Parts: sequence; structure tokens; C-alpha cells
Amino acid sequence: MLEHPEISKVERFGYTNVVSQPEHNGTDYFGNEILVGDSIVLDPDNGEVVLEENLEDYLIEKCKFYFTTAE
Repeated sequence: MLEHPEISKVERFGYTNVVSQPEHNGTDYFGNEILVGDSIVLDPDNGEVVLEENLEDYLIEKCKFYFTTAE
């Protein structure tokens, strides 16, 4: 039986061109994936975890903060 050379290669060596994925460490308050090495912020009042890049959104939505510009 003839087999495609790529199939034979995968059977012998596995998928060699697969890019390794960073390790996951859960999700934040908004459901965004947290990867090992991401900067996170912990809310000590309720234990919520928020990616640092989502902190402003968290403060607005959860804590009702209001951001404005000083005049």
C-alpha cells in the first residue's frame, strides 16, 4: 500500500511544525485567557483576578470608577 510521504513522516516523528503554546493559568474577570507571565491584578475584597490591561474596564464596571480629564 502506498502512503503519502507526509503521513509517513508524521507517524515517525510527530507533528514537527506545530508551534508550542504558552501555558494557561485560567481566565480573568472578563473571561480573557491568562497566560503564564501575564501581568495580573488581584482584588483583595472579592478575590477577582484581572489582566492588568483590563484594569480600567474593571474599575469602571465593577467598582463604578469614573475617569475624566482634569481641567
